[in-house]
Amino acid sequence: MTLVDTLQTSFKTVVSYRVRSLLIILAMALGVAAVVVLTALGDGARQYVINQFSSIGTNLLVVLPGRAETSGSFLGAVLGQTPRDLTLKDAQLLGRLPQVRRYAPLNVGAAELSGANRLREVTVLGSNADLIPIRHMKLAQGGFLAHGTERNAQIVLGAKIANEFFPRSQAIGQRVRLGDSRFIVSGVLAAQGESMGFNTDEIVIIPIDYAQAMFNTTSLFRILIEAKSHNVIEPAKQAILAALKQSHDGEEDITVITQDAILATFDRILHTMTLAVAGIAAISLIVAGILVMNVMLVAVNQRTAEIGLLKAIGATSRDIRRLFFAEAVWLSFAGAILGFLLGQSGSLMLRLAYPQLPAWAPAWASIAGILVALITGVLACLWPASQAARLDAVKALSKR
Repeated sequence: MTLVDTLQTSFKTVVSYRVRSLLIILAMALGVAAVVVLTALGDGARQYVINQFSSIGTNLLVVLPGRAETSGSFLGAVLGQTPRDLTLKDAQLLGRLPQVRRYAPLNVGAAELSGANRLREVTVLGSNADLIPIRHMKLAQGGFLAHGTERNAQIVLGAKIANEFFPRSQAIGQRVRLGDSRFIVSGVLAAQGESMGFNTDEIVIIPIDYAQAMFNTTSLFRILIEAKSHNVIEPAKQAILAALKQSHDGEEDITVITQDAILATFDRILHTMTLAVAGIAAISLIVAGILVMNVMLVAVNQRTAEIGLLKAIGATSRDIRRLFFAEAVWLSFAGAILGFLLGQSGSLMLRLAYPQLPAWAPAWASIAGILVALITGVLACLWPASQAARLDAVKALSKR
């Protein structure tokens, strides 16, 4: 039998046993679709996290009070001491480092905002004017500390808060009360929605001096640092550690977290999860392969007379094996293509249901799913093909 004869005969056989073929194709398709959809979900989650971190700033370093380390005990805790606080003096010192483009001291708290006969509790950020470019925020109107010092009683409202308090009038220039202090609205943030679980549309920003007086503290919650370029992030980290160690009497009592380190950790975790769910989904392809093998073993018994006739007219054992291989390839290929289409449809439904999730299946997952389906189908037909090839022509024709 020529290759063309083998392919034509095997295709006719697949079409003639419609129910059996449909079940095998469906089993293969579900396995491939599961691989595509689950890897799209995993890779989409990874891309979502990367995009979220990118939205909070670039070349970003975060300085926290306290030393992150692993040890049997913490001497300060035993003596009843707490880590040294970060101060405005520390922030100003870091702002003078050559590797630093800009810095933003940060305090966070909550207070009641009142104005225009309205009252609500809001999240308050105390910082300087550099917070907005460092955090990649945008001002829809006005500015923040653009023409004064940090002691000016200016306030920037989030987009949602500005709309709630001043729905029919210009917010800029209006006076509001935050806690026990009065402020003049100098700016309104552009609507940005939620980022890393933090909704910038529902915050207010005030000068750091007012925030520290309002919350009765001289310490800072964080210091945000923007390095001059991506290449100097690590040198900037080392310079920050050295500068604050010298300022804090030789004590290493701060932690510096780089954006790249956080991204790399999340990327590694989510990539591993994607591979894990792809492996779990691929198990269904193995199950489909077992189904192919069982169905073909049954087919050997059902098609004994057909195999005997093929051998009687000159088909060799090799031709019979090739015939079964070709049938397995047809079934596996049809299942793989159908599964790929189903998987892409499932990924599309995920993107429509969750627009913020870029659930695109990586190319390697789609290719791997199709190849595994084909390999599984071919391997599953080895035993049935061998059984069919060993049949004796005379006994097969007599159905014995």
